[in-house]
Amino acid sequence: MMPRSPPLIRLSLITSAVLSVLLSAAPLAHAQVQTEDLPDDFTHHTPLTLSGEGPWYRLELPLALQLNARQSNLNDVRVFNADGQAQPYALTFSQPAREEDQTPVAVKWFALYNSDDAKDAEPKIRVERTTTGTLVEVLPQGEIEAGEEILRGWLLDTSAIHGPLDRLVLDWSTEREGFQRFSIEASDDLQHWRRWGEGQVARLSFADELVEQRVVTLPGRNARYLRLLWTTPQTAPTLTSAQLISTRPGVMPLSWSPSINGSVEKPGVYVWQLPVALPLERMKVAIAQPNSLAPATLYGRRDNTAPWQLIDSGLLYRLTQNGQDVVQDEMELPGNVVQQLKLEVDDRGGGLGNDAPTLSFAVRATQLVFLARGAPPYSLAIGNATIKGANLPLSTLVPGGTPEKLAALGSAKLSVTPVSVPTVAAPLAAGPDWKRIGLWGVLVLGVIFLGWMAIGTLRTSRLK
Repeated sequence: MMPRSPPLIRLSLITSAVLSVLLSAAPLAHAQVQTEDLPDDFTHHTPLTLSGEGPWYRLELPLALQLNARQSNLNDVRVFNADGQAQPYALTFSQPAREEDQTPVAVKWFALYNSDDAKDAEPKIRVERTTTGTLVEVLPQGEIEAGEEILRGWLLDTSAIHGPLDRLVLDWSTEREGFQRFSIEASDDLQHWRRWGEGQVARLSFADELVEQRVVTLPGRNARYLRLLWTTPQTAPTLTSAQLISTRPGVMPLSWSPSINGSVEKPGVYVWQLPVALPLERMKVAIAQPNSLAPATLYGRRDNTAPWQLIDSGLLYRLTQNGQDVVQDEMELPGNVVQQLKLEVDDRGGGLGNDAPTLSFAVRATQLVFLARGAPPYSLAIGNATIKGANLPLSTLVPGGTPEKLAALGSAKLSVTPVSVPTVAAPLAAGPDWKRIGLWGVLVLGVIFLGWMAIGTLRTSRLK
C-alpha cells in the first residue's frame, strides 16, 4: 500500500490543479471580452456593390445610414466579406474646398531704397496711409543723397485682398535678364514682419525665344502688406506690374438627413430628438405656410441630462414677392455633437404654426475606404454601442497614397437605399453577455472550491 501524502502536500497538489484550471479559463474569458468583430454584433447590415479597380474601394456614407450608428464618432462601422471577416478600413471627413479666383488682382507697389553704405540693411521707411490702411506714399526714413540710393526691394499693398494669398505674379523692365532671388515677408502693420520664405523670377532670351518665370508661390495666408527684398540689391529689377491670386474657403460638402418630426414643448417652442448624437453643421426647418416670419433662437444639448446651450439666433421666413417665394429656412451650427435641438420662436412674427415643423440636419460628408480581402460579396455593418473603433489612418491603409492614387480608387455603393430610422431612438442597452458571465462564474466557483478544499485539508491535518 502506498504511503499517504502529508496534508500540506495534498493541499499543494489540489491548489496547483485548481489554479491550472483557473489559469486556463482566464485567457478564454479574456478572449470572450476581446473577441474579434463578428457580423452578428451589429444591428444593421447593407450589401455593397463594387466597381472599378481594387483592392481599395471608396464608399460615401449617406447620413440616413449613419443614423443607425450607436456611437457618434462612427466607431461602430465595419465592412465584412462573405466569410464574416472584418476588412481594414479608414474614415475620411470632407474638408472645405478652396475656391480659387483665377483672375489676378493688381496691387500697388512702392520702391524701398537704402543708402549705398547700408545697401544690405533692412529699409527704414515712413508711410502715409488712408484710414482703411491703403498706402498712399512710401519714402525712405532719413535723407539719402541723389545718386547714392540703392533699390533694396519693393513693398506691395495687398490690403484690398480679403483672402489667403497663394500666388504672386511679377513683371519687370526688359533690361534685367537672368535669375532674380528675393526674400518674402508679410505684415499687417508695417512694424512686425513674418518671413514667408524666398522667391525667384527669371527672364532669359536666346535668339528669338523668350523664357520667363514670373509666378511665385505664396503660403496661402492673409496679409495686408508684402515686402520683397532682393538678395543682390544691385540686380533688383524695376517692377512694371505686381498681381496676386487669392483663394477663399469654399462650401463644405455636407450630407443631409431625411426629415424628422418634432414636438411642441409649449407654444412657440419646438424640440427635436435625433436618433444618435452627431456633430451637426446645418439645420433646415420646413416652413409650410407662405408669408411666415419667425425670429428664432436655436439651442442644443448632448442628452436629456445636459443643460441647453445657445447655438445661434436668426430670422426664418417664407415670403412671397413678385409671385415667387423667398425662403430663409436654414441655420448654421458649429459642429458640436448634439442629440437634441430646441427652437424658440418669437410669436410676434406670426410663428411657425401650432404643430412642430419637420426638420432636417446636415453633417460633414464622410467616406469609408476599405481594403477588400477574402471572398465577396461584401457588406457594411453598423450599430453597436460598446465596440471599439478599428479604423486606420488613410496613409496607413493606402501606403504611398498620392492624390492621383486616391482619386483612382475603386468605388463601392450600397446595394439598397438606406431608410430613415425613427425620430426618437433611445440608446440601445447592451444585452447580457452570457458567455462572459458564465466564464467568470466558473472562475469565481473555482476560487470558492479552492478555499473550501484548503479549509477542509487544514481541518483534517489538525485532527491528526
